[in-house]
Amino acid sequence: MKLHDFKLEVFFGKYEFTAPYLLSQSDCETMSVSALLSLEPGAETEFLHERLGYTEVTGNPELRQAISRLYTGQRPENIIVHTGAQEAIFNFMNTFLDKGDHVISQFPIYQSIYSVAEDIGCEVSRWEIKQDEQGWHMAIDELESLITPQTKLLCINNPNNPTGFIFSEGEMRKIAETADRHGLFVFCDEVYKGLELDNVKRPWFADIYDRSLSLGVMSKAYGLPGLRIGWTATKDRKILDGLTKMKHFTSICNSSTSEFLSIVALKHGEAILEKNKKIIERNLKTSDRFFEKYKTLFRYNRQMAGPVAFHETKIRTPMAELSEDLVRKSGVLLLPSTVYDYPHQYFRMGYGRSNFAENLKILERYLETTHLNLKR
Repeated sequence: MKLHDFKLEVFFGKYEFTAPYLLSQSDCETMSVSALLSLEPGAETEFLHERLGYTEVTGNPELRQAISRLYTGQRPENIIVHTGAQEAIFNFMNTFLDKGDHVISQFPIYQSIYSVAEDIGCEVSRWEIKQDEQGWHMAIDELESLITPQTKLLCINNPNNPTGFIFSEGEMRKIAETADRHGLFVFCDEVYKGLELDNVKRPWFADIYDRSLSLGVMSKAYGLPGLRIGWTATKDRKILDGLTKMKHFTSICNSSTSEFLSIVALKHGEAILEKNKKIIERNLKTSDRFFEKYKTLFRYNRQMAGPVAFHETKIRTPMAELSEDLVRKSGVLLLPSTVYDYPHQYFRMGYGRSNFAENLKILERYLETTHLNLKR
């Protein structure tokens, strides 16, 4: 199987660790190992005595138990721990799909969710998130029109990266009903769950539809990407067996230290999520003022959930060129919509970091000197 370039990672490979002012990140504020361990009495001593051996292929049993508690209808044996979300996506697609299958994917969405299916030889139809004056929305009825006799899989990302759109529970249940009626399996990427800005908790998709798989990760909502720990939850035994066997050829098992730290983090998961949500809410207040001031240059698409939003620019320079010019002249990194195969004047902005306001000031200086011809 020959894979397409992962456009987002190619772009980040050029700039993520050299650009001084990041406004594009999709994860939340992280913490040090010592700060994480300090949340749990005795954890630091226990961590220092942690053995650096192999772990179980499906994940540390205590970690699987902790993950299962996030759900209402999943047992530890329904959970497989992966090395990040990317391994889970790749392994699932290669386990579940065959050449010639038809896949429906929400769009725009994280590239590997649809591009791995395309590289396997599947036909992929895009179910688009659309915009009107009220913001991003999805026509649930449109899903029905995309289904064919060959459709095997529906992929959604809830909350969505890059738009920050989120389905209501009623919409989720309608999707499940449609999938059930047509015999579809649903892959639901839920790596931003817990950051609902309306404070309404939706169920995990795996808890409302048995023929589905929920994807979670420590990287995004929890802000712990260095752990490289993700997971899948499903009641489908055939898929669980397939994912386990596929993992024999990818990571084999996860880092024992990362699994230990993930257990500590999940014991204090609600506090970590609340901390990160407050950072997002504070940054959104700053963002509200910024986009009101520069409304002649941008269309502001305030997200419904999560740490990312997808804004439109009215600047005529093609978005890819604008992003390059911005990082070259000012050191500010925004993610152009072209990395999502989205051919319009949009960019992803990240709200999960505590230095958001400071970095936004650098963007403002660039706009005033480059696009508004104002001298400071």
